[in-house]
Amino acid sequence: MPSVGTTIFTKMSALAAEKGAINLSQGFPDFPPDARLLARASTAILTGNNQYSPMTGLPMLRDAIVQLVERHYGRIVSSQDEITVTSGASEAIFDAIAALIRDGDEVVLFDPAYDLYEPAVTLAGGVCKRVTLTAPDFRPDWQAFASLLTDQTRLVIINTPHNPTGSCWQAADLESLWQAIASRDIYVLSDEVYEFIHFGESAVSVHKHAGLSTRSLVVSSFGKSFHLTGWKVGYIIAPAELTVELRKVHQFVSFCTATPLQQALAEHLLALPDASDELGGFTNKSAMY
Repeated sequence: MPSVGTTIFTKMSALAAEKGAINLSQGFPDFPPDARLLARASTAILTGNNQYSPMTGLPMLRDAIVQLVERHYGRIVSSQDEITVTSGASEAIFDAIAALIRDGDEVVLFDPAYDLYEPAVTLAGGVCKRVTLTAPDFRPDWQAFASLLTDQTRLVIINTPHNPTGSCWQAADLESLWQAIASRDIYVLSDEVYEFIHFGESAVSVHKHAGLSTRSLVVSSFGKSFHLTGWKVGYIIAPAELTVELRKVHQFVSFCTATPLQQALAEHLLALPDASDELGGFTNKSAMY
């Protein structure tokens, strides 16, 4: 990949540290995670749960994710066949792209976009086509999107709430996406790592769209949701036939994610099922200061 250099996040974080500046370039918080979650992780480490987990993720964490998704979105997914725990959302995104994209396949992105998307597509042999999101609302132009679709279009990558603009799609946007791709052999990779961090009403999700959910891989991040970006624990939910292909890649990228951290997250979610409900309010309050 001769055209790819050091990620902008590394450059900007180093520059912020050098200049003593506030770092707005990288999505990590400056407030602590829940002390109860940290205590659970400490206990999991000290009591010996430090070996490989199953490749797909600890069963108790996958079960907790089933409850989380049903609670927030009313969707019931299979912990065995549709959920894969990954070493951060970035790994999940890379695995999904590597599993789906072949030489010459086209992938539609919405710009500005997270900088992982294009290198992963390029590495898989794909070609990126782009829809520009414009101020002030940074919502997609669906006519422009539809004009990019061809018989070679394999994947659409979406991101809501959006990084970096903060724009949130509405239900009408998901329906417009579905109408454009419903008759085509196109999949959707939905990057929803900020799903619980929002202002006002809840963010929309592919989980809630009957058509898209059958053709989508949805990525989430415990690191973002619980202020634990250094833990690098994420997960991806996809229909069983897509999950089979995704796991073929995942097993040779990381195989599994840190076992005690998975255990701590599972225990936290099961003990405090409403913990994720608090993030929107916390975000609003934090933004006031």
